[in-house]
Amino acid sequence: SIAKEIELKNPYQNMGAKLVYEVASKTNDKAGDGTTTATVLAQSMIHRGFDAIDAGANPVLVKEGIELASLTVAQKLLAKSKKVDAQEDIQNVAAVSSGSQEIGKIIAQAMQKVGKDGVINVDESKGFETELEVVGGLQYDKGYASPYFVSDRESMTVELENPLVLVTDHKISTVQEIVPILEEVVKASRPLLILAESVENEVLGVLVANKLRGTFNVVVTNAPGFGDNQKEMLQDIAVLTKANFVSKELNMKLADLKMDDLGNINKVIIKKDNTTLVSNSKSPELEKRIQVLKTQIQNSTSDYETKNLQERLAKLSGGVALIKVGATTDTELKDKKLRIEDALNATKAAITEGIVVGGGKALVEVYQELKDTLLSDNKEVQQGI
Repeated sequence: SIAKEIELKNPYQNMGAKLVYEVASKTNDKAGDGTTTATVLAQSMIHRGFDAIDAGANPVLVKEGIELASLTVAQKLLAKSKKVDAQEDIQNVAAVSSGSQEIGKIIAQAMQKVGKDGVINVDESKGFETELEVVGGLQYDKGYASPYFVSDRESMTVELENPLVLVTDHKISTVQEIVPILEEVVKASRPLLILAESVENEVLGVLVANKLRGTFNVVVTNAPGFGDNQKEMLQDIAVLTKANFVSKELNMKLADLKMDDLGNINKVIIKKDNTTLVSNSKSPELEKRIQVLKTQIQNSTSDYETKNLQERLAKLSGGVALIKVGATTDTELKDKKLRIEDALNATKAAITEGIVVGGGKALVEVYQELKDTLLSDNKEVQQGI
């Protein structure tokens, strides 16, 4: 958060600062922790790299050495890593990352309730206490179709409260197809989530322009999956949101849409790469859908089909864990929310790839192991190493 605010007057120095910020940002996105280590390593690589180049080394060969050393060190660290799967280990990782036993405990509880691969979102509470709530919903692996839909530039997310939901396997090619239903949505003064196979850039441009003008609040995401699996996933989402699935196969036209065809959901959180639908209730239709999936899994004779069915069942029945962050001031709330998000990312990374001794000790151990063996016959590559 500090690195994000740094702006230097000298444009070349500022380029360097932004490069280091990008290193920290990508590390945070992938691991949720280790941003300080990544920043220190980046600074050292940059300085020593320039020293080698100033001494006459070929930049391409120096880069080759840096990449070789980075890959080898990463492999060694993975080999040293310890698996994290016990509840106590998960809680410890989250607590160390966030600097809080309370946060560690609540993240471990969330993972216990929805599973280690389950959907966990961090939200703001209306009270002072931080609480865990498990609700219905699902997450799919498609984010906003355009970054111009984003409302929170800091987190690059957009949230819709109590939106209407349009679910279709049509490709929306012209805005005229959806003008009639958009006019009805404007009258209803409700946000709208459009989930379609794809949407032409021209249509996206019109929707973004109207959103920015305040005509209506809309977000578009493309459909997850592909082929028959995509159609089935869209039907899952339609059942969850109580929407009528607008199907090409049934010759349903977008221009004929009525308000009754749109679904609704309590909340939608849309990020760059995924969308989370949050529902506070389970309908009988959803329960039936879950039972149908269970039956299909039992009758399936294909491993590929079984895997897809199990993934869909997990999404529909697993629910969403909401960590509602409470605090006494806005500053405390923002800080606590960021720490929980970072700890959550760090814990997920630890479960996936394991953990090593902290404080730079693991890197020192790897250096001691490799300093006499990681060598290159090329002097300039060796300077990069």
